[in-house]
Amino acid sequence: MSLAPWRAVISRALHKNSSLVYSRYVQLATVREDGLPANRTVVFRGFLEDTDVLRFITDIRSAKAEQIQKQGHGEVCWYFPKTREQFRIAGRLILVSANSHENLQAARIKMWQELSNAARVQFIWPQPGDVRVRTPEAFTQLVTSSIEPVENFCLLLLEPTLVDHLELRGEPQNRSIYQIDETQSWYYQEVNP
Repeated sequence: MSLAPWRAVISRALHKNSSLVYSRYVQLATVREDGLPANRTVVFRGFLEDTDVLRFITDIRSAKAEQIQKQGHGEVCWYFPKTREQFRIAGRLILVSANSHENLQAARIKMWQELSNAARVQFIWPQPGDVRVRTPEAFTQLVTSSIEPVENFCLLLLEPTLVDHLELRGEPQNRSIYQIDETQSWYYQEVNP
């Protein structure tokens, strides 16, 4: 499978901004049950092997996971300060939990194994969004396995259908839209900024 034409553009932006630790942070918007948007920062964890699908992680107990299960579309907004580029990437969100998407379980396990212990331990903390637990021990438990993910751990995938790339350098600025059509082919168009 060939990669989408926008992949090279994002790869270049990632490379040129790699000295900035926060260049891997993106804002992910989902839709609440009441139809209002919900937005938060997540960490880009690379692309699913040999695909254009973006990888993130989340806790199955989070509001984000609940929103995705009810409305499976979302958008990330990603800004690269060194190159002054913004990418808005919309598409289908896929929540790979312990009990779903059998064909993606190997990717879920691999993602767990790539995490630091500090990242893994957050998945055994008390219920996200509940009243704050004041017992310090609740946040100092140890993860028992770096091989097998805990039940709450989910691999979150974004399968893009639209990529809006804005280059803020230049007069006028440059903007390109990449969109997938009904034949699953990407087309590209330069548009006014």
